[in-house]
Amino acid sequence: MAEVRAEMVANVWKIVVAEGDSVNEGDTLVILESMKMEIPVIAEDAGVVTGIKVAEGDVIQEGDLIAVIE
Repeated sequence: MAEVRAEMVANVWKIVVAEGDSVNEGDTLVILESMKMEIPVIAEDAGVVTGIKVAEGDVIQEGDLIAVIE
């Protein structure tokens, strides 16, 4: 199981995957927005997305859980 966590304070701009989706290493999961820049959050491992822990429009803090991949 891999937990994908935020590396910075940002707004969740767009969620690209849904629970149950298969992802490969390097696939974009979520796009964050910070200081008018779009920052993709990518999967570090291949697997199935078993949880999306944020919603579009959320403000997240460094270390917050974004998604779980199994």
